[in-house]
Amino acid sequence: MTTRNAAPRLTLRERLNRADVKITPYALVSPYFILFALFGVFPMAYTLYASLHEWKLGNAERTFVGLDNYEFLLTTYDRFNWSVVNTLGMFIMATVPQIVCAMMVANALNKRLRRPMMWRMLILAPIVTSVVAVGVIFARIWGAEYGMVNGALELIGIDGIDWQTGRLSSWLAISSMVDWRWMGYNSLIFLAAMQTIPRNLYEAATVDGATPRQQFWKITIPQLKPVLIFTVFVSSVGGMTLFVEPMMFGSGRLNGGADGQFQTTAMVLVDILRTHGNYGISAAAGWLLFAVIGIVAAINFLVVNRIQGNK
Repeated sequence: MTTRNAAPRLTLRERLNRADVKITPYALVSPYFILFALFGVFPMAYTLYASLHEWKLGNAERTFVGLDNYEFLLTTYDRFNWSVVNTLGMFIMATVPQIVCAMMVANALNKRLRRPMMWRMLILAPIVTSVVAVGVIFARIWGAEYGMVNGALELIGIDGIDWQTGRLSSWLAISSMVDWRWMGYNSLIFLAAMQTIPRNLYEAATVDGATPRQQFWKITIPQLKPVLIFTVFVSSVGGMTLFVEPMMFGSGRLNGGADGQFQTTAMVLVDILRTHGNYGISAAAGWLLFAVIGIVAAINFLVVNRIQGNK
């Protein structure tokens, strides 16, 4: 008759080593999830709760109204619907040229240049520039009376334009501000991705007689697919939450012009809370904006994925 040997008892050091292997990975990643829960999940849940109530700032009383705040924004408050149109319009006018120009700049910087670090630092200059300074600069550029653009138009016999009064004209001016600020950031992301592409792919294509343009479309673009999807997604979120640029274009006011011609959804959200003190409707506007961002990001992902799949 045989007996099994009892498993040796682990020493304290061995038990600590096993616990370290099992627990340490979770302990290392836990700060992110804790901070995300405190500053991400909790505010979103609390805002959702507020959006279902009639809640005025400075008043402790709150009344459950269900989806009435959402219905008010979608059916009664016209400025909200127009703000979504304004946001989508400026997003399209700003994002498409921004991505295209950023890719062209990155492709140029990926060539053999003298002092490449200097050029990379220069394209990052708009990001570190004060937003107030950017607003002052573009107010001079797009000014109705003494603006540089109107001055150039008058030189060729075209009357000056009051860029703030028109919907499309104000979109164009604000989009140029957004492109100027963020094109360099996207360029560096594309440049970093381009430098990871194996050089032997280009060398083999050159031997086969491919032109630089063919190499760009057949090698560079397909290799940039993951980065392009990420950039489009980030640009979508940034474009749909435009706030600083249109506010500075309107001299710090939240109404987005006399008729709200360049008032974005983020500006409406803040305006409802700041001017009218209605926390419930402002919270509902925030959740509607979140839904619109999700839809736009999903559409962009599908479109980019389909385009890249066809290349």
